[in-house]
Amino acid sequence: MARPQRSRKICSEPKYKAFAPLSYTSDEVSDEDVVLSVDEYETIRLIDLIGLTQEQCAKHMGVSRTTVTEIYDRARHKVAHMLIEGRELIIDGGNYSVCNGHHPDGAGLCDKCMSLMSGSIK
Repeated sequence: MARPQRSRKICSEPKYKAFAPLSYTSDEVSDEDVVLSVDEYETIRLIDLIGLTQEQCAKHMGVSRTTVTEIYDRARHKVAHMLIEGRELIIDGGNYSVCNGHHPDGAGLCDKCMSLMSGSIK
């Protein structure tokens, strides 16, 4: 029997939930749209935007480093499909919980997570 999936911790809900090429015209979700889960979004935010290592990201999200690697690889693959094939990207779903720290700008770590990660961010 497979082990149940652990909830991933994120600092805040994504500010934007969808992105599309300028020529995109559909108002409905189609089979061609790329759906990025919120935990996949969070790994890209933490690793690529904030500059955490995968190990630091794993600690922040409360999962193993190998789990972060799997999530991150899936997320980057989906973003590549969206960019290269001109598909709409929708951010939705996943197994996550939002921490309750004060999050001033939506881009960095909340104050609660910052104090937990103190000294480990580049």
